[in-house]
Amino acid sequence: MQALNSPDFLSLWENGQRLHPLDRGLLAIQASLSQEDRLETEKPVADWPLGRRNRALARLRTLYFGPYLQGWTVCTKCGEQLEFKLDCRTLEESPQPQPDLRVSAKGAIFRLPTSRDLARIAGESDVSQAALTLLSRCEVEQTPDAPEEKMERWSTDAIEEISAKMAESDPLAEISVCFDCPICHHTSEEDLDLPSFLWTEIESRARRLISEVHALAAAYGWAESMILSMSDVRRAAYLRIVQA
Repeated sequence: MQALNSPDFLSLWENGQRLHPLDRGLLAIQASLSQEDRLETEKPVADWPLGRRNRALARLRTLYFGPYLQGWTVCTKCGEQLEFKLDCRTLEESPQPQPDLRVSAKGAIFRLPTSRDLARIAGESDVSQAALTLLSRCEVEQTPDAPEEKMERWSTDAIEEISAKMAESDPLAEISVCFDCPICHHTSEEDLDLPSFLWTEIESRARRLISEVHALAAAYGWAESMILSMSDVRRAAYLRIVQA
């Protein structure tokens, strides 16, 4: 993957404004693929297993903003603010499943879920129905010993078993952060929405670039293209003069 220059970074942010958070993450990956990456990518990014997508997003985070991702949440028991720090390089180096890996469980064979599957259930408020829809999309074939009734083998226990096997096969599909509250000692676990987290940082940098363009254009009358073509170091030097 390759880092984007300032004009391309702003274009990425602009093009993602009206997209769903899922699509924004995919757009960032697609925009940052090198020519070599594009030649090696046999499927659209939307059809990558979620673990592969998250690994790419972790790589982008390191490339754009450094490896250490920091954030915070609130203890669900006492309300204390809890901080966390995650090294994205550990995500990049995690085991990667084989391409087109299949999971066998409950008389059926499943492929690993993708972003396209998540988009299909994004508007579903019923968790059980969302799980059933996801399994239906991921099922590729039935085994000879499959039960006649799909709902029978996809009970709550069956869904948990299939989900566990999928998670074992693609451990980076879901990223969880563990918290231990120092005040009430309550322990909890929360999922990290990496696409949304990364996009928040992309938007913050894009708005900072726009602010820098505005300040320098107002001071010197330079065109946006000229200002964005400067290195970060040179642009910062001019900004210090203007702000002084």
